Amino acid sequence: MNIIIIGAGEVGRHFAEDLSSRNHNICVIDLAATVGSELSEKLDARTITGNGASVHVLEEANVAGCDLLLALTSDDNTNLVAASLGKALGAKKTIARVHAGVQREEWLFDYREHFKIDHIFSSERLAAVELAKFIRNPQSLVVEEIARGRIEVQRLQVLSGCQGAGKKIRELGFPARVRVGLIQREGESFVPNAESLVHVDDLVTLFGEPRKLSEVKNLLRTSEDGQRERSVVIFGGGEAAYALAQMLEAERFTVRIFERDERRCAYLAETLQSTVIIHADATSLDNLREEQVGRADFFVAATGDDEDNVMTCLQANHLGTQYCLAMIHRADYAEAIIRFGKQIGILGAVSPREASKRDLLRFVTEESYHSVMELGDDAELIQVIVSENSRASEHLVSELDWPEGSGLVALLHGQQAIVPAAEDRIQAGDAIYAIVSREAKKPFLKLVS
Repeated sequence: MNIIIIGAGEVGRHFAEDLSSRNHNICVIDLAATVGSELSEKLDARTITGNGASVHVLEEANVAGCDLLLALTSDDNTNLVAASLGKALGAKKTIARVHAGVQREEWLFDYREHFKIDHIFSSERLAAVELAKFIRNPQSLVVEEIARGRIEVQRLQVLSGCQGAGKKIRELGFPARVRVGLIQREGESFVPNAESLVHVDDLVTLFGEPRKLSEVKNLLRTSEDGQRERSVVIFGGGEAAYALAQMLEAERFTVRIFERDERRCAYLAETLQSTVIIHADATSLDNLREEQVGRADFFVAATGDDEDNVMTCLQANHLGTQYCLAMIHRADYAEAIIRFGKQIGILGAVSPREASKRDLLRFVTEESYHSVMELGDDAELIQVIVSENSRASEHLVSELDWPEGSGLVALLHGQQAIVPAAEDRIQAGDAIYAIVSREAKKPFLKLVS
């Protein structure tokens, strides 16, 4: 693919290095001439010194022949304008990195539609999503966000003694617009229907709004497992911590945040609903003891300082916290913590750069769809844009003959993101998320693209 990367900071440089190793044609644009010369020596990539939001610079980079343009600077305005101009000048797909606050505003304003770009993302929010996965499932079952974060994917193991074991899916009484997308049983996977039975030890993949999934989980777990309120302590009140607290507030968690800056404390207290804000420094062992951090189920260190994050995790673990998580900005540090962390009491480490790379790599394809995640050996969650001339366009979900082994799990139309029901209409330009088996993928794509 022909790929243009605007901005060679932490995220841009990290992604450029990865793409260069995959033999893509890379052009990196950055304002600093020294950055360009460093990259030229290190990577098999063309570099241009200039403003990526300039039409002249984009034309010099041959934006009209670009398959994917990534605006990854640290400035929201530059990224949004560059991605918008790139799309207008002929780039097939354009993506803009923004700060978490901008992404939160998507509920109020559709930046993608306004700027005519394909995707926006926040490194901080992606890191928060990764941290939330550990907290929701410390035993490493899957949790993902799709459809702009409004639909969640959760994989649960059905426990003996739960209410749902032995029942058909239609008998479970799930809330509206919650879908069982996949059941994995004894090494085999299948897309279930309303008559499918749920067995003990099944791995069930659920789709729905996070709040609704919290209700559903109690039907598939034991009452003791589902009802206990768990406590989370977060060190740092930055954007990643803010996003994480928002996610956890919607579920059965009590959340406390340690933040050093008094003004930031006031903002967090005003905008978060039930999170307790503590104006104190968590690097102080006395402060951790005073707040009884050792009794917490989870301690998450999410500041901008890697050393502080690791050391406070070690202190919290020493005090008795069951699970400790660290946000690590240097990818090489994160790799080391992931490899050896459990030996020193750290359950996991999350790198915002690595989280961003995983999110972006799904766009590095010339296929008509994006692969969101693998679900076992024979099933995949994909995203596809409904084409104007497809057979699915302007039809109700119930009017279409969907291939066996496929199931719709999310529908994104403008600002609306839903788990689709029979009466919903599919329109050209909608983004559809579906689980497809290996055999169902080709006929499914033929139907919608």
